[in-house]
This record gives sequence, C-alpha cells and structure tokens, in this order.
Amino acid sequence: MNIVITGASSGVGFEAAIELAANSNNHVVALARSESNLSRLYQIAKGLNPECNLYPAKFDIVHDDYVKGLVPFLEKHIETVDVLINNAGALINKPFIETSQLDFAEMLQSNLLGHIKMIQNLLPLMNRNAHIVNIGSMGGFQGSVKFAGLAAYSASKAALHTLTECLALELADRNIKVNCLALGSAQTEMLEKAFPDYKSPVMAFEMGKYIADFALTGHKFFNGKVLPVAVSTP
Repeated sequence: MNIVITGASSGVGFEAAIELAANSNNHVVALARSESNLSRLYQIAKGLNPECNLYPAKFDIVHDDYVKGLVPFLEKHIETVDVLINNAGALINKPFIETSQLDFAEMLQSNLLGHIKMIQNLLPLMNRNAHIVNIGSMGGFQGSVKFAGLAAYSASKAALHTLTECLALELADRNIKVNCLALGSAQTEMLEKAFPDYKSPVMAFEMGKYIADFALTGHKFFNGKVLPVAVSTP
C-alpha cells in the first residue's frame, strides 16, 4: 500500500505512521511541520522495523507548495496513492465571546481548507479503490456533548464531516472511498495543552493503531460515513 499521512509528527498521527511502517509492504509518506519530530518518527520506525519504507517530509498543508514541492516528492517515492489520511489539524480552546474572526479562520484553514488542498492535489495520483480518511472529532459530530471553548474547532470539524459525505458521492465514479473518523479524546500533546487537567481513557498509540487499521480496511465496509470513535455516549 502507498500511504500518505499528514500531521505525523505527534499524537495519533505519529502513532498511526509507526503502525503503518511496521509492515514492510507499506510505503508511507509522513508529512508534518516539525522536522525534528519527523526525524524522531523515522528513528523509532527504523528501530522497530529496519526494513520499513517510511519517507518523512516537512510540509505545511496550508501554506507550502504542492505543485513544485509535495507532488514531485510523492512521484519520486511512491508514484501513486492508495490511502490518504488527513490527520493534520489544530485546536483553539477559548470562550466564544473571546474567539476572534482570525481564530475561526485559523481553525478553518488548519482543519478544513488544508485538507481540501491536499485532496485536490493528490487526486491525480490516486489509484482506483483508494481510500481517503479524514480525521474529524466528536466535537463536530451532530448530537454529541459539546465542550465550552471549542466553538471554532468544533465548527471546522463539522465542516470536514460534511465534506466527507460530499466527496464520497463525487468520487464514486473513480471508485475512491471517503470516510471520516470522528475521534473522541485520546491522550495527546494537543489534548494536554487544551485541557491540562483532563486524562483520556484512550492512549494515543491505541487510537493510532485504530486509525491505521481503518485506513487499510475500512473502505471495504464504509463509504461516505462519519463514524463516531468514542467510549462515551452520546
């Protein structure tokens, strides 16, 4: 499998990349903004599987050059794409009354528009029966309990959820499946920064393994679905 994963320098993206690289049959392009964390990812992956095919690359999904930068890198290392995991994202925890228009714009850029750019630029490289996995949030899942301070974040994730449903229809003629995992909490750096006193019952490596497994097999069972992945109800 030829796999591209964004936001691979920390949290569940880091753990999913490790899991995917453990299989030498996978060729994994790991993208993130932190070069030092990508170097750490590569060292750990190679330590666990010396034969792994992991290609880390520093890339900002919002601001960097796809045509001259990312696409040639992908064509060189993997040529085509079977799986795209849109995991990169950001979170702002701030009361709504204090959340600026710029805060909302930042959330939309990081959690929606960057993924749109990624999908549009990678579509020409995608094989038939490819799988696009968007990483959403229970914060943007209709009917779920919401958290104060996450209006901008949750709204941006809700937009990603709807984009998932739209793309599943539009890409059906190419047999490209599109699904979204609306994640509940996992113990990551981003969660600790936003909610210092909260401890998640799910560890990052557990959620990362789930994402990796779903990316490889979920399109056999689902398309156009926004699936809640949480241990609480609703």
